[in-house]
Amino acid sequence: MNKEILYLSPTYGGKVHDKKICDQEKLQFFKDVQVITDLGFLGLGSETAHIMMPFKEKKSYKLNPEQEQFNSWLSKIRVRIEHTIASVKIFRKVKETFRGRLFKREDTVMLIACALHNLKLKHKFS
Repeated sequence: MNKEILYLSPTYGGKVHDKKICDQEKLQFFKDVQVITDLGFLGLGSETAHIMMPFKEKKSYKLNPEQEQFNSWLSKIRVRIEHTIASVKIFRKVKETFRGRLFKREDTVMLIACALHNLKLKHKFS
């Protein structure tokens, strides 16, 4: 995983759930890819993509050692994903309340922030 941002959906308000955005955008995968999600995407399915989700422990069901090891491995990858998101949010305009709603500029602002993140990775700026 190289921390590059490959896909960006249209922006939504902060209180819209990620799974709902995924359903509204009708996200489709045209290649055989692995999609790493958290339990917030429970019920997400795809014919071409392999959805990787952590195992959920219940009161009546304890995880076996293999499931715990898988969850640990998956959480290490998800931390890197969250760090990538945080790298985009270093731009003040992205993380604070956006007041320039004219002409849907929030999409453009997010696109520029992600492009700057990818440029930083490509050129190894600090």
